[in-house]
Amino acid sequence: MAFWYQLIDYLIPFEWASYTFMKNALLGVLLVTPMFGLLGTVVVNNKMAFFSDALGHSALTGIALGVVWGMGDPIWSMLIFSIALSIAIIKVKNVHTASMDTVIGVFSSTAVALGIVILSYKGGFAKYSTYLIGDLLSITPQDLGLLSISLMGVILLWIGAFNQIFLVSLNPSLAKSRGVLVHFWEYVFTLTIAIIVTLSIKWVGTMIISSMLILPAAASRNIAYNVKGYTLLSVVIAISSGLSGLIISYFLGAATGATIVLILGIVFAITYLIKLKFYLAK
Repeated sequence: MAFWYQLIDYLIPFEWASYTFMKNALLGVLLVTPMFGLLGTVVVNNKMAFFSDALGHSALTGIALGVVWGMGDPIWSMLIFSIALSIAIIKVKNVHTASMDTVIGVFSSTAVALGIVILSYKGGFAKYSTYLIGDLLSITPQDLGLLSISLMGVILLWIGAFNQIFLVSLNPSLAKSRGVLVHFWEYVFTLTIAIIVTLSIKWVGTMIISSMLILPAAASRNIAYNVKGYTLLSVVIAISSGLSGLIISYFLGAATGATIVLILGIVFAITYLIKLKFYLAK
C-alpha cells in the first residue's frame, strides 16, 4: 500500500487526495467499477437487472444469518446465502414452471422479509443500516486485497470464457447447437454476479448496487456499434463515473455510492439522447 500512497501523492497533488481513507476509496473505485462495467454487459443482454437487484436486497438475509450464527463479519454468511439463492433461482427457472421474473420475485421478497424480521428483532436494525447506503470511505487495505483477487478472477473469466458467456446471453439455442454447455456457463456467470455483488454491498449499498451494475452497460449499449466497443465503453463509463462520483461526494459530504449512481444516470440520459437523435435523423 505504501507504493500506492506515494503514487497518489505524486500523480494527484490535491488536498482531498492526501487523506489515507480517500486513497483507499480511490483504489476501491478502480477495483470495483471495472468489474461492474464488464459483468453489466451480459446482465443487460440477459435482462437480469431484476436478478441483480434481488441479490442486493437479499443480502440483508445473509447479514441476518451471520448474526444468528454468531459471525463477527457477515460477509461470509452473505456470500453463502447469495450463492445458495442464485443456485435455487436458476434450478427453479430451468424447470420452466414459472417465468424468470416470477421466480426471482418470490425468492427475493421472501428472503428480504426474513432478513428484516431477524435484524429488526428487539430494535436491532439500526446498526446494520450502513449496508443500505454503503460506505466506500470506510474501505480497508484488507478489503482492497479481497477486491483485487475478485477483479483478477473476473478478468481471467472474461479472457477465457467471454465468447461462451456472451453467446449464451444472446442466443442459448444457438450456443447449445455449437456445443456450448449452456447451463454450466449460466451457473458460472450467475455465481460470479452473486459473489461480486455480495463483496461490494458493504461499500456500495443494497439499495443502489444493481444500478451501478446496470447503468454503465445500458449507457454503453445506447451508442456502441459492436461487442468490443460495447464492453470497453461500459468499463470506461463505470470507471470515469466512479472516480468523478467519489470526488464530488467528498466535497458535497454525500454518500459516495449514491453520487456515483446519479452520475451514471446522467451519462445514461446523455447517451439515450444521442441514440434518439441518431434514430430521428434517419
